[in-house]
Amino acid sequence: MGTSDFLFHLLNFFAPVFGVAVLLTAASGLLLRPTARSGSFWTRCAINAGAGSLAWVAALVLFGRDGKMVAYLALTLALASSEWWQTGGFRK
Repeated sequence: MGTSDFLFHLLNFFAPVFGVAVLLTAASGLLLRPTARSGSFWTRCAINAGAGSLAWVAALVLFGRDGKMVAYLALTLALASSEWWQTGGFRK
């Protein structure tokens, strides 16, 4: 496998994480009042993507392959928890 193939595989592996992170951050920005949001859009998106990437890689290591439904559940829970924490949901 060449370098370009490896990069394409890596980008395709993390594509669901980045896509869901951007969509979740955008939806949160539209649905929440401005005082509940903290930080810029891209900062929140990067934190969400980091949390989702950790869950995604943990699921890959734990199960030995990607694409399992439990991995998508872990991704969803990690992103939702990250966004909840960033918007101050723990203070309510």
